[in-house]
Amino acid sequence: MNITNIESIPGKTIVEHFGVVSGSTVRAKHVGRDIMAGFKNVFGGELKGYTELLAESREEAMERMTEQAKSLGANAIVNVRFSTSSVAAGAAELYVYGTAVSVQ
Repeated sequence: MNITNIESIPGKTIVEHFGVVSGSTVRAKHVGRDIMAGFKNVFGGELKGYTELLAESREEAMERMTEQAKSLGANAIVNVRFSTSSVAAGAAELYVYGTAVSVQ
């Protein structure tokens, strides 16, 4: 599956359009990660626990979007975008969407 954040895939021609596909996941913070984040807020530095959490969330949302595109018969997704939003205290949604197409 070709996935890109631009409107086309260089060297390929879009021959069929299947519409918008998306994937999302809602994740809650982990108590252990919150404790370490509290220390980092005082002393500074990367919040590695949250970095890992977001990377896992992006991967899961991308997999869900890709499966939706495959089920429609697409072999590519163009114009991919990510969005995040707060769902509840301590929980956030990571949402990815794009346009499922067939390219040759």
